[in-house]
This record gives sequence, C-alpha cells and structure tokens, in this order.
Amino acid sequence: MSEHVYKFNVSMSCGGCSGAVERVLKRLDGIKSYNVNLDSQTADVVTEPSVSYDTVLATIKKTGKTVNSGEADGQTMSV
Repeated sequence: MSEHVYKFNVSMSCGGCSGAVERVLKRLDGIKSYNVNLDSQTADVVTEPSVSYDTVLATIKKTGKTVNSGEADGQTMSV
C-alpha cells in the first residue's frame, strides 16, 4: 500500500494553536510531510502506509484542540 493523505479541520485561534499542532506532528514517527494552516483551520498530513488515521487524529487531539472533521485518502471519517 502507498502513503496515506489525511486532512483535518481543526479549531485554531492563534499562531500558538497551529504551532502546538505542528509540534506534535513533527514528533510522530511515520509522518512524511504536513501543512498546518491557521487561516483555513486545516492540517494536511502525508504518512507512511503504517500510520493509521486514528493515530494521527489522537495525536492532534492531544493538543487540546477541537477536531471538527477529518478525511482519510479522500473519504470522510469520524472524529
């Protein structure tokens, strides 16, 4: 299987919020790339095949930010 592309809509009100999301993603093993955008309230994450949607979702939730919606490889997922 190839890499996964996950998209999350995350409630972030300031640069500190987006910075917190970036920090936890940076530390997660298996992340190929990520883009956290404060303006659009999104976190786009590309991972190795071994990293599950639930793992990335739980990692983002550790920041205390609210995840409003999520997508895994183009399919809407529960949050």
